[in-house]
Amino acid sequence: MIMIMMGSNPKPLVHLSLLLLVLFSSSTESLRFEIQSGHTKCISEDIKSNSMTVGKYQIVSPNEGQPLPDAHRFTVRVTSSYGNNYHYGDRVQTGQFAFAAVEAGDYMTCFWAVDHNPVETLTVDFDWKTGVAAKDWSNVAKKGQVDVMELELKKLQDTVSSIHEEMFYLREKEEEMQELNRTTSSRMFWLSLLSLFVCLSVAGMQIWHLKTFFEKKKLI
Repeated sequence: MIMIMMGSNPKPLVHLSLLLLVLFSSSTESLRFEIQSGHTKCISEDIKSNSMTVGKYQIVSPNEGQPLPDAHRFTVRVTSSYGNNYHYGDRVQTGQFAFAAVEAGDYMTCFWAVDHNPVETLTVDFDWKTGVAAKDWSNVAKKGQVDVMELELKKLQDTVSSIHEEMFYLREKEEEMQELNRTTSSRMFWLSLLSLFVCLSVAGMQIWHLKTFFEKKKLI
């Protein structure tokens, strides 16, 4: 890690560097949304292979402190971009999932609200973490019996490793996009040549047809 020092006190820049490392190495998506009975809402997250991901979801009670009505239920499914299922909860009010992503790509979490008449509006809290943010650091500290400084160093080490893997992942994505651009450009070139050939052929046939017509009419 390159550390830039300016002036006599580099600490703010060091803290800024650590903050940027954490922000770019992991993803944390915590949101609250509403969904009506009989409707579906899906949320996607781009996850690279071998990354840990953890999610928690629950329906918020419309009356604080009161139990949820039985009609407030939904079905939850987590799938990869290849259609593989990683989590399924049928007619639940709360739940969680955790898994290591085998495939890289967009993972989709879909919520299907149970159909009900009259229509109910469900408020859902959903917390989705990936990468370093998904790691349970409190358990790491308890199991390893490490102090605060060691724990911060472990976090930093995992963060740097995650950034390193993310760079390779983005490089692979960039190479795939470049290959796609080259393939598209090549196809467009041959399509343009084919279109030009067709236009010239049609123009030639029209000229030949007109010439034959005029010769038959003895106009030329």
